[in-house]
Amino acid sequence: MSRSADVVVVGGGIAGSSLATVLARDGYQVVVLERQTVYRDKVRGEALACWGVAELLGLDLEKPLLDAGGCYATRMVPYDEVTDPAQAEAVAAPLDQVLSGVPGMLDVGHPEACEALVQAAATAGATVVRGVGDVDVQPGGAPGVRYEHDDVLHELRCRLVVAADGRMSTVRRQLGIKLHQTTPRTMGGGMLVDDLRSWPAGQISIGTEDDLLYLIFPRENGRTRLYLLHDIAQKGRFTGPDRQSKFLTAFGFRCIPGSEMFGAARPAGPCAFYPMNDSWTDQPSAPGVVLIGDAAGWNDPIIGQGLAIALRDVRIVTDVLRSGSDWSAAAFVSYGKERRERMRRLRLAAQVTTDILATFTPAGAARRLAYNAVWQTDLVLGGTRLATLGGPDNVPADSFTQSTIDRILALT
Repeated sequence: MSRSADVVVVGGGIAGSSLATVLARDGYQVVVLERQTVYRDKVRGEALACWGVAELLGLDLEKPLLDAGGCYATRMVPYDEVTDPAQAEAVAAPLDQVLSGVPGMLDVGHPEACEALVQAAATAGATVVRGVGDVDVQPGGAPGVRYEHDDVLHELRCRLVVAADGRMSTVRRQLGIKLHQTTPRTMGGGMLVDDLRSWPAGQISIGTEDDLLYLIFPRENGRTRLYLLHDIAQKGRFTGPDRQSKFLTAFGFRCIPGSEMFGAARPAGPCAFYPMNDSWTDQPSAPGVVLIGDAAGWNDPIIGQGLAIALRDVRIVTDVLRSGSDWSAAAFVSYGKERRERMRRLRLAAQVTTDILATFTPAGAARRLAYNAVWQTDLVLGGTRLATLGGPDNVPADSFTQSTIDRILALT
């Protein structure tokens, strides 16, 4: 079976469905090919940083995510073993003041967000095909896609193929685009819980105690995503049939007031851990094909930038397509250049965050205490931290030089 479209999006996750929605609203003929028939909880990122919210608002995609249960967090409290709880509350970051017009960080369930956005794409006029089997992409000036669905082989001719098929992107592999990766230093895992009603819905918390880094991202009605990170050498620490109870027990941190509340929470999803690392591509495009989201490389989830990266990709690719009739490989050179620098800066931000928050030694704790005293007032030293809130392009470029990184690592 053969037909044509303007754009074929391979992957109906957050990046792919967002782009499909925006382009379909613009009147383009868009086809979304998604492998899953039901989006499942796989312990993925669910916090949209403030700079990502700015992209979301600019793309007019806020409503689907709010309708899917998303809610804004307006403060970030750094409960930590080196900080008194009262002091942590006194220096809480006001997330609703990071960027003008941005109400905070948005917390939303990943499966719910994917479903809401793919439905938004369909409502806007995109053709959404779910349960797709093997996909074969033919790049070039007149690209095409072959895919299997319900035991029938289909062929699509189009002007552009967008690869939004995640970390294990089959499109990226077919094109021979090389993926660079850093060596993981931590293992990170999470679990969705219910009945955590004592935790404020608008309050995020991140901190370190002993040999664990924790993150708390609440939604409404006591539903919360909890994360833990530990040294890569402890791989397998949270495994076995009792991993959920071990995970919740680990949240009995002394630095968090009333932490016994976590032990009473009810698991509402899987508990899974993965190696934390960065990856990137030198050029996220080929003739007739452009990569977005994790297919083009991802950032270490320790700083939670994945959703913001995806929406920035969507906005820039949309801008290219709206700017004229040239959809050739040359039109996406600027996208590749911007993305390389963006990912480089975020890679350094993740490195510094690991050095500060996930170095589980007395020297690491001393460095963290020293950094806490300067990052909010020294815009250069604090740039790697500020970049995770306001965006990597909204802080001094000097923050991402080796000399600045060396100054941070020398803090005691």
